[in-house]
Amino acid sequence: MLYQINDGTVSLGGNVILDHIDFEIRGTEKIAVTGANGAGKTTLLQVLSGELELDGDDKRMGPGITMSRRLTVGMLKQGVFTGDDRTVEEELLAACPCKDTFERERFEYEQEYDRLFTGFGLKREDKKRLLSSFSGGEKTKIALIRLLLEKPDILILDEPTNHLDIETTEWLEQYLKQYEKAVVMVSHDRFFLDRTAEVVYELEDSHLTRYPGNYTHYKEEKRKNLQTQKKAYEKQQEEIRHLEELIEKFKHKPTKASFARSRKKILERMPKVPKPSDHEEHIFTGELMPAMLGSKWVFESEHLKIGYDRPIMEITMRIKRGQKIGILGKNGVGKTTFLKTAAGFLPPFSGEYQIGNQVTIGYFDQNSAQIQSEKTVLEHFHELFPSMTEKDVRQTLGAYLFGGKDAAKKVSSLSGGEKSRLALAELLQSRPNFLILDEPTNHMDVAAKETLESAFRAYTGTILFVSHDRYFLKQVAESVMISKSDGDVLSVWL
Repeated sequence: MLYQINDGTVSLGGNVILDHIDFEIRGTEKIAVTGANGAGKTTLLQVLSGELELDGDDKRMGPGITMSRRLTVGMLKQGVFTGDDRTVEEELLAACPCKDTFERERFEYEQEYDRLFTGFGLKREDKKRLLSSFSGGEKTKIALIRLLLEKPDILILDEPTNHLDIETTEWLEQYLKQYEKAVVMVSHDRFFLDRTAEVVYELEDSHLTRYPGNYTHYKEEKRKNLQTQKKAYEKQQEEIRHLEELIEKFKHKPTKASFARSRKKILERMPKVPKPSDHEEHIFTGELMPAMLGSKWVFESEHLKIGYDRPIMEITMRIKRGQKIGILGKNGVGKTTFLKTAAGFLPPFSGEYQIGNQVTIGYFDQNSAQIQSEKTVLEHFHELFPSMTEKDVRQTLGAYLFGGKDAAKKVSSLSGGEKSRLALAELLQSRPNFLILDEPTNHMDVAAKETLESAFRAYTGTILFVSHDRYFLKQVAESVMISKSDGDVLSVWL
């Protein structure tokens, strides 16, 4: 065992953040820590890095934290540089433990430095630039390079893919898989975690649960465990109700009083199955069918040139009914322009395209989420679909994570991600047969993303969408269209 926390508790400001947790790192494991925002993931990382100590606990057996040997721990921090008036090269070479420029260790350090520098998408000539000339995102990259050069025994990464494009993220994935020491990471990039994590710790309600395998395996195991727990909880609740009925029925009858007392003791001694968490994602199990089928060919184009003041892309393609196509590409290559043209919001420069007979389009972009209303979510949704009963409205909203108190929130008080989720719920409920979606899961938490992924998988119509979320693409898209910067389009059918 390289590192272990046993029965550890951390309280901040009088609130228990981590409650009697167990955590361990075995050898060179690559560990992901997941949990909702505010669950305490950063607190755990601060404990691992030594910035926070465990609470004193007289009841705990042992020291709380044990290590197999003296370990080096490195955590990515902001503002780690000694001064912005130095060049990148001066800063990074100053961190080399070997100062003799002719030593082999120094040579290997500089080789690794070169590999990391270009791997993170920086140019060789950037080494001579002052740190002050770099953007905040670029400085974060340089700080990460410095940390990787230190090669700590436990490498701690908090959202390492922020400020990274897809190519650089993929490079980092490969680097971490080959990293010879342990890694503990927190990230909202589920595809990144799928590619790198060997173990997942979930932090929920101040407790940690360990799952072997990557992110997808963790979600599958958790779902199975949750279903088992729900069944056990419901069975026990039924048993409790039965015992309570017996106690109430016989407690006042002299001949049955001892029987009632024995049932009461059974009830008091019964180990209670905890109620399953109700703030998980919702998984759609049935089909979400459009109101009408529409024609076999949903969209067809021939030498279609699109753009605003000039053509930026030419597209010849056909989309068949029921296809789910994701579009990938760098910013500025024309992905959104294509969606707006296909939806009829932007005229083409030249060429031809047509939408099939009886094809009804449902369009979503970030402007769709700018809903302004002082009505509650329930009132707003019911007004849009007046033929639905209130029970059906509540059931539908609950499926999109607007259950209970959330349905009573004012629309104006919702976050950007919540408004997007509401707009997409409205779109799916209106039952078009061709969805055109531009970054539908931006600003959403993981539970919301996975709920919508499930809905889009259950939807039997056609989807054309742009997303930078590789996990979302993997879950929803049956084929991917890659837009190149030269304006060409390469279609890759999966």
